[in-house]
Amino acid sequence: MTAPARGVVIPVAVGMFCAGLAVILVIFGLWAAGYGDLPWWLNACAMLCPLGLGVALVSLLVRGTRRSLTRN
Repeated sequence: MTAPARGVVIPVAVGMFCAGLAVILVIFGLWAAGYGDLPWWLNACAMLCPLGLGVALVSLLVRGTRRSLTRN
């Protein structure tokens, strides 16, 4: 008998959110240092922050819906 699988989505989403937040802080730091023309990939990596938040919210909504459906 195997142990029940724990949710992997939430830790991954939190990691994405934190990585995106770190990139945003780097962008602000570079902007404060006077750099204006930042590479496109750095700005694209900043999208990890809202993407991680969205993945976490959808995962929590799906998990809550499943629990409420199985409870009845």
